[in-house]
Order: sequence, then structure tokens, then C-alpha cells
Amino acid sequence: MSYRPQSIYDRIGAEAIQRLTDAFYAAVEKDPLLRPMYPEDLSEPRRKLQLFLLQFFGGPRDYSAERGHPRLRMRHFPFAIDQQARDHWLRHMWAAIDTAGIPEPAREEMRVYFERSSEFLINRRD
Repeated sequence: MSYRPQSIYDRIGAEAIQRLTDAFYAAVEKDPLLRPMYPEDLSEPRRKLQLFLLQFFGGPRDYSAERGHPRLRMRHFPFAIDQQARDHWLRHMWAAIDTAGIPEPAREEMRVYFERSSEFLINRRD
């Protein structure tokens, strides 16, 4: 019998990830810098982010089944992501973690992941 540590998904569940996604997109919808990067209807980007987060944090693999490998850098390259855009995005995601009520230690693990991944996605330097 092997030991497998609980994933973030195992600890917080799908509902918490949905709350996180909803809170994040509520902020993006009002952000004058980020909003133009998204289509008029946010329902599809919201759904894709939720599927990605569910899978990344240990839940169902529906994202990969539907879209293949995440290829985050490639998928974000068409958007001009500079330090300011990254900072706006990260601020909204961290606030969404708080709004969703993600408990420790999952809260800190998610914050670290989002900080690192958002830095990786910067593709424009001024």
C-alpha cells in the first residue's frame, strides 16, 4: 500500500474552486486593463479556467480530455502580458482565494502556484 498525499482538490473540493473562479472573473469583468483581453462573454474563459484549476489541483482530468496539454505559455502568448497586467491578474486571483474561503495550507499553496505561473506568463517587457 503506497501513501498518496491529499491533493488540494481532495482538501477543498470542486465547489471551492468554482467559488474561486467566479470571484476571479467578477474582478476581471471590472478591471479596465484586463477586461479587453477577454471576449465579451466571459462564460467560456470562466469554464476553461475552472476545468484547468480542477485538474491542476488534483481533480478530474476533463481539461486535458477536452483541450489536450495545457500549454499555458502558448495559449497566453497572443495576449500582451506585461508586469502590470500580471500584477492585476495576480491581485484578483489572490483576492478570489480569500473570497472563496480557501483554508490553509491550500490557500498558501495556491498563492505560491499563482505567483510563479503568472510570472512565467509575462511575454512583454518594457
